[in-house]
Amino acid sequence: MAKKRKGANSEKLSEVIVKGMQEKKASDIVVMDLRKVKNAVADFFIVCSGNSDKQLDAIADSIDAEVFKALKENPWHVEGKNNKEWMLLDYTDVVAHVFRKDRREFYALERLWGDAEITEIEGD
Repeated sequence: MAKKRKGANSEKLSEVIVKGMQEKKASDIVVMDLRKVKNAVADFFIVCSGNSDKQLDAIADSIDAEVFKALKENPWHVEGKNNKEWMLLDYTDVVAHVFRKDRREFYALERLWGDAEITEIEGD
């Protein structure tokens, strides 16, 4: 049985997460719509890249701040704050993945969830 959001809908949450990524100049932002994918663990995965440990921290903090400011929600779960290769902010129906550029290819989430509808967000 799927967990359902009590707060904002997952599309709105996705938009706010993307804004948080853009605020700190994240690159290669991809929104993966998993709503039509059988056995998906969330409605959306949003993936981006950063160039340094400092930028990864800044992106994750920006996502956290933007979501709280707009929707008064905190992540249900956060991972990777210490390893600085890949950070995850899990808002139940929407999961934000912040990768260091050189690790993103290794994890290859876009290929793993190949059935998802993928939207690439244009950078500045």
